[in-house]
Amino acid sequence: MDALGIINFEDSIADIEGLGTYRPVPAISFMGRYRIIDFILSNMTNSGIDHVQVYCKEKPRNLIEHLGNGTNYGINSKRGRLRILYGERVFQSPIYNTDAANLILNSQYIEADPCQYVIIAPSYFVYSIDFNDVLRQHIESGAEISVLYKPTNEARNQFLGCDMLTLDKDHRITGIDRNHGTAKSRNISLECYVMTKKIFLDFVRSAYASSSLYWLKDQLRDSAGQMQIMGIPFRGYVGCLNSLREYYRISMELREPEMAEQLFRDGWPIYTQTNDSAPTRYTETASAEDCVIANGCVIEGSLTGCIVGRNVHIARNAVLTNSIIMADSDIAEEVHLSCVIVDKYAKVHVVHNLEGTENDPIYVRRRDRI
Repeated sequence: MDALGIINFEDSIADIEGLGTYRPVPAISFMGRYRIIDFILSNMTNSGIDHVQVYCKEKPRNLIEHLGNGTNYGINSKRGRLRILYGERVFQSPIYNTDAANLILNSQYIEADPCQYVIIAPSYFVYSIDFNDVLRQHIESGAEISVLYKPTNEARNQFLGCDMLTLDKDHRITGIDRNHGTAKSRNISLECYVMTKKIFLDFVRSAYASSSLYWLKDQLRDSAGQMQIMGIPFRGYVGCLNSLREYYRISMELREPEMAEQLFRDGWPIYTQTNDSAPTRYTETASAEDCVIANGCVIEGSLTGCIVGRNVHIARNAVLTNSIIMADSDIAEEVHLSCVIVDKYAKVHVVHNLEGTENDPIYVRRRDRI
């Protein structure tokens, strides 16, 4: 595919409280065995994109360790390349650490890439899509820039803070605003932009020249009505992981087979870093219902509606309901958890009862002992 894939980092709208303290949003664990970035990166590699640049806003170590050289994602090491890039100078303030600033700092790698087109998208929207279809629609439309969007009737409660698009009858974008939850039906921008590499570089430079604090989405908003910017609708499943509440809701939602089938499609694998730990062991005292459980665990207690990462121990007589337990955590005997997110390496031993709600799950910090 004649396109450079760029996985952009998120702005302040995507803030997964607690989990984002220890790693960038793309590196946050999801559904027991994946990281959030796995979905957009798999979309690109499944579409035949062999040249991929991943931009990281901060704390790059976890992301670098997870992605490696890209071989786990099917990137051809002879023909293609995965680069992990970030601002190599100290910004005066976090507000200057924008995507436009980072793209300017790393523009030499974009200029040197042989691909004619650029497809840029963030990782915190999870969906499955063939970018060959997106690029084809972009070329056929004759647009300077195409924007992928999701029409939704759930805008009052979901996609809050995201960009929403106003389109005319020909799908040309005439305005961009924030979704404040004031209406049911909106066209939500997935912040996935398609254009030629020349237009992309000019667009990045214009954004940076407009303001040192501008993001690409700011320049896009200013350009609506001036440039030929077209919308491409996507009607499949989209999860927007931009808060702890939405991270929890979407995780619980994807336990349902009919929902999961829309994201985990046949013939469209979601790649991730492999782990060769042993199968999960269930003892005679264990029970698990409506759960997603990774390998390497020891389950002795009772679980209902939970998502459990690798190498977790759930002791006997522990009762867990609608909770997310991340890798290498340990839940002791007689502990009762409901609507709780336990981060990696945490131990819940002394406190025997934690009860959150679906709208306000309790978060237990990474490596914490409670």
